Amino acid sequence: MNNEVEIEGVTQPTATEELVGMISQKDVIEEHVVRDSQAEVVFEGEDEDASIDWKVTIPASLIVIAIVAWGLLGTESFSAFSGNALSFVISNFGWAFVLCSTIFLVFVLALALGKFGNIKLGRDDEAPEFSTVSWISMMFAAGMGIGLMFYGAAEPLSHYRSGVPGHGTHDVDRAMANTLLHWTMHPWAIYGIFGLAIAYSTFRLGRRQLLSASFTPMFGEAGAKGWPGRIIDILAIVATIFGTACSLGIGATQISAGLKAAGLVENPTMSTTIAIVSVLTLAYLISAMSGVGRGIQYVSNANMILAAIIAIFVFVLGPTVTILNLIPGSVGAYLSGFFEMVGRTAEYNDGTAGEWLSSWTIFYWAWWISWSPFVGMFLARISRGRSIREFVLVVILVPSLLSVVWFAIFGGTAINLERAGQSIWGDGNAESQLFDLLQTFPGGQIMGVVAVVLLGTFFITSADSASTVMGSMSQEGQTDANPWVSAFWGVSVALIGMTMLMTGGDDVLSNLQNLTIIAASPFVVVIFLLMFALLKDLRNDAIYLDYREHRVWAAQLARERRLHREHRRREHARMRRKVIKPRAKAKDSSKDAPKESQAKESKEL
Repeated sequence: MNNEVEIEGVTQPTATEELVGMISQKDVIEEHVVRDSQAEVVFEGEDEDASIDWKVTIPASLIVIAIVAWGLLGTESFSAFSGNALSFVISNFGWAFVLCSTIFLVFVLALALGKFGNIKLGRDDEAPEFSTVSWISMMFAAGMGIGLMFYGAAEPLSHYRSGVPGHGTHDVDRAMANTLLHWTMHPWAIYGIFGLAIAYSTFRLGRRQLLSASFTPMFGEAGAKGWPGRIIDILAIVATIFGTACSLGIGATQISAGLKAAGLVENPTMSTTIAIVSVLTLAYLISAMSGVGRGIQYVSNANMILAAIIAIFVFVLGPTVTILNLIPGSVGAYLSGFFEMVGRTAEYNDGTAGEWLSSWTIFYWAWWISWSPFVGMFLARISRGRSIREFVLVVILVPSLLSVVWFAIFGGTAINLERAGQSIWGDGNAESQLFDLLQTFPGGQIMGVVAVVLLGTFFITSADSASTVMGSMSQEGQTDANPWVSAFWGVSVALIGMTMLMTGGDDVLSNLQNLTIIAASPFVVVIFLLMFALLKDLRNDAIYLDYREHRVWAAQLARERRLHREHRRREHARMRRKVIKPRAKAKDSSKDAPKESQAKESKEL
């Protein structure tokens, strides 16, 4: 049997020969393995002497100042432009948001369940930086904590009262299914792509903790550190700062409504709102300057405790059996109607679905994408030491399950009250519906105060996360940015939010929110490019290369083993034939002997 194989004219050793050689050179191989395991990754984002990247900070600041000035000095033109631009984006590119959001979900799940799942976001032997509970608390609070407070009761009730395209009103299953579509796997898949790409690039490969650094496989190092990369980072900062400022304004107005519902403030004025913003700003600045490992982690854990208290309160005093029935019922309705919901466009239901989609699904997809650079970078910051499979499955499934329970409790209770003739709908203002729901139960006023505190802590977590991320982006991607740089961005967010509230109120904030979505729309393309860049990086990872080598070598070795066994079987069969043939001749000889004796005797007679 030939011990060598010829591939493209070059004689290659067989897998068996390679195995023999590896055994004979065991000491050399062990030396290389030990050296590789002890090799340290040099992290570009851990330079304590890193300076501020003025080529990113100054343009981002100028863009922010220009847009704010436009919103204040030219309110009407600003409002007209933002409204028209948003309508244009949603009308002409709504299909892209609908299609791409599902592609993103399939992509991250394929990464988690495929051959890349075991790759660590860090060194192979690196342990996670944060406990699992703190990790989940921080990602949940930063991702959508304050949104759940705002829409927890309002959205399911709205879908129940008004119906969804293709279905009538008062359909609980459809109301809950569409709510879960907007708040479960799809948004977290969008966040997950950004978080995964940045975490892998930073903690596995040692690059700067910047969105631009993740594009190194596509742009090259010079392009990622040059103006193409800087433009991406500038857009990310602008989207983050305006998104956070809008959330600050929305959170402040909802807290104001909560104080009124709790009887603490009889008639909230703009002064009340400004005072709320000032207190929240001071709180998240203190948290941001204390670092991720302390302030953000502690506040996030407090968020989960307060949220659990409110949820248990409503679950126990509310329609408990209805809520329990809604949990599996909502999941079942979501799964059964999944393909209908993700494929719904403006042409659905005889071309009547466009207006509803622009107000809900498409608006949500655009909003999640606008937040994805900030939330994704924060997810990356807190996920060091996790495997790709652990990261994706936890990021997508755990917050989704928590959202299912949350909407079943608050949305189910709101719908139950609607059926009983105790509607909390009022004038349709979502800001007060949560507090109106709490007021229907004994002790609801006290729990309303707890809800106000929770709103504040949720916003503190989101705002100081955003401040930390912007500080990192403006300081050449430092993992732990200078606290004063983060504080600068935190103060900027507060000033923008207060200025908009004082000069234009809700209309200006709404316009600013629309503009944020418009500016973030190009990130749909950025996400696709990020997916290809990440795949290119992963295909060059040592673990994946070892996996491929193992499959090729194992297949070759298995083939050689099979051929060897077939050869042994043939040899064994040949040897058996050699043994059996002499025995057969001897046996034939013994049979012929009596006949010859009888013939001899007959002849003699």
